[in-house]
Amino acid sequence: MRLAVTVAALVLALEGVALLAFAVLDVASVTSGRLALGIGTALFFVVYAGGQLAAAWGLVRMRSWARGPAVFTQLVQLGLAWNLRGTGTPVAPALVVAALVVVGCVLAPPVLRAFEAADPADPHTV
Repeated sequence: MRLAVTVAALVLALEGVALLAFAVLDVASVTSGRLALGIGTALFFVVYAGGQLAAAWGLVRMRSWARGPAVFTQLVQLGLAWNLRGTGTPVAPALVVAALVVVGCVLAPPVLRAFEAADPADPHTV
């Protein structure tokens, strides 16, 4: 059970770091013709990465609130992978594998029971 939580948190953290790298690359490639788009995209990547990193930290600390953002970000990622299919790059399959790993780990019955036991004061646990 602990291994599944650690794997999910690690994958989320790696995704968050990758998004931060994309934000830096996007800012580095901003031109005057796409200033607003470049800064807006970079800001989106930073906020999204922050959510993933917070969810990863919450999973490591066995906080039940972290499960929702973890699953949500992976569902968004599956949609992104669907849009990238057929591009000939390994990005789409990598996104699918990472999303399935996180969702599978976070929603595994032993993990759900462990989260409920670890965070009994959380009003959102059943």
